[in-house]
Amino acid sequence: MTQETAGGLRVIRIADYDPEWPARFSALGSRLRAALGDVAQRIDHIGSTSVPGLAAKPVIDIQISVAALEPTDPFRVPLQSLGYVYRDTNPERTKRYFREPPGEPRTHVHVREAGSFSQQFPLLFRDYLRAHPDAAEQYAELKRVVAVEHAHDGLAYTNAKADFSWKLIHRADDWAQETGWRPGASDA
Repeated sequence: MTQETAGGLRVIRIADYDPEWPARFSALGSRLRAALGDVAQRIDHIGSTSVPGLAAKPVIDIQISVAALEPTDPFRVPLQSLGYVYRDTNPERTKRYFREPPGEPRTHVHVREAGSFSQQFPLLFRDYLRAHPDAAEQYAELKRVVAVEHAHDGLAYTNAKADFSWKLIHRADDWAQETGWRPGASDA
């Protein structure tokens, strides 16, 4: 799990890369594709577990790209039928957010509008880290330090990575311009 309990407190834990993470995504992605069909224009493994060799919180992040975020029924109903829990109070307005079915390993499902900045950002971030192992290692080291400094505060953990992440996405954008980067085929 991402966070373990120590003395009643949640603890953020960064794990060494697990070669099973892609297989976990693949199994989840297949189920999602079967349930969503063409509603999902893309289903992608994003986040740190999608970058080979990168230490991460052991959470599978999945991005589902859809034509529109409203109405939610075309994606919400199939996801809930698989047991995913819709977090309708999520404050981020550029996505709809779901968590794993109860009792299953931690999974975050981010539903975003295809072609939007918020949909492109995690794909570019992932692909840049995949292509630049040195940047991925710097990111892993930062995450390890920040997880210790903010072991019980997920928001502080995320905020402490923000400056590095924004600098990295600027480098990734330069790389995208130089290479003509485009997202590859959907992962599922």
